[in-house]
Amino acid sequence: MLKKILITCLFAVMGIGIASAADPQQQVAPIDEIVIVINEDVITRYELDKRIQVAVAQLKKQNIALPAQATLEKQVSERMITEMLQTQFAKETGIRIDDSQLERALQRIAQANKLSSVEELRARVEQDGMPFEQFREDIRSEIALTRLREREVDSKIVIAESEVDSFVAQQDRQENAKLELHFAHIFVGIPERANAEAIRASQQRANEAQEKLLGGAQFAQIAAGYSDAKDALNGGDLGWRPADRIPPMFLDELKKLKPGGVTPVLRSPNGFHLLKLLEKRSRNDTVVITQSHARHILIKTSELTPEREARAKIEEVKRALDNGSDFAEQAKLNSEDNSASRGGDLGWMSPGDTVPEFDQVLNTAQVGQIVGPIQTQFGFHLIQVLERRNQDVSVEQKRMQARQAIRAQKSDENWQDWLRQQRDRAYIEYRIEQPN
Repeated sequence: MLKKILITCLFAVMGIGIASAADPQQQVAPIDEIVIVINEDVITRYELDKRIQVAVAQLKKQNIALPAQATLEKQVSERMITEMLQTQFAKETGIRIDDSQLERALQRIAQANKLSSVEELRARVEQDGMPFEQFREDIRSEIALTRLREREVDSKIVIAESEVDSFVAQQDRQENAKLELHFAHIFVGIPERANAEAIRASQQRANEAQEKLLGGAQFAQIAAGYSDAKDALNGGDLGWRPADRIPPMFLDELKKLKPGGVTPVLRSPNGFHLLKLLEKRSRNDTVVITQSHARHILIKTSELTPEREARAKIEEVKRALDNGSDFAEQAKLNSEDNSASRGGDLGWMSPGDTVPEFDQVLNTAQVGQIVGPIQTQFGFHLIQVLERRNQDVSVEQKRMQARQAIRAQKSDENWQDWLRQQRDRAYIEYRIEQPN
């Protein structure tokens, strides 16, 4: 980033020299100014203004009244600082997303939006006014930051079976085990190592938000202007959440409300909260899913085995199978997966148990059909679905949901702590006035 700015400055100086020689009276347009310094990187006025434009367009699209310009600028700049700190750490610690990984992600995005190809996705993105190259790099950055969170926080979370047992037992005792709530929130954070004055300032800000809500202001508008949460510019909408995945302090207050109601200001270790209940519904106890019993042969890609060689090897195995070779024997001879000793047998698998490219084959392939080669992040696969069944997984689902709820709560808490630590270690210099 600094290098880019130095190059920009160099061209600006060259421009001044040429202009002076041609016409001493000619004025030169000012170069872009730095508004925030973050360690060795910077945010320029142009970059900040572009992000503000995106935020404004997003708010208008959702019919949310715009907060004051200074408040919006602060919201956007704080998010950009957080994103840049994550990006810096990801680069420093070797997280890289290559073009092949990016292309697979774009294909999944196209499929999720019911588009036939990445080219059709490009047309849709450019139709919405965003250059496709910028969209690609934004996706690359999102993947890198997701990997960062997985490595620094999620991979270190340990959930004991006793925790799951306790959670399920509590869930069974509570009537809200069948309840799902759709709600929005406003979060006013407390800075790391905040003194009493800083805590009072955060509480005063939360109280101001509450007063505006009591005065008839739209919740989404106040969220956009006051909330420190990442979803502030989406009106604070958290979507549908099972009651067992909502912190007890929040759930106790939400259960008192009718749809449209707002809680009083709530205090947590991280800050102050206001919640609005939008909708609620009951969940069905019985969960029946379609499971697939499958086997596969995997040839991994690595620095020693590039994609070209791995593909050639898997295609050689595929030709052997097409000529009548036994799948299990070929798996034992060639597969580089732990399942090789079992003839590639993976047992019964549920939707979502594996990566999207593999999962799609499990859900769509005909029983007995050998599909592939299929490329995933692990390498190239040949996949055969042996049988399918519909299975009541209510008990397993309950334990899985309990594990997910525990993991989500630990992940959110640990991630916020990690971000505060990174911010506390960083050098941040504001060259724009920050509103109170």
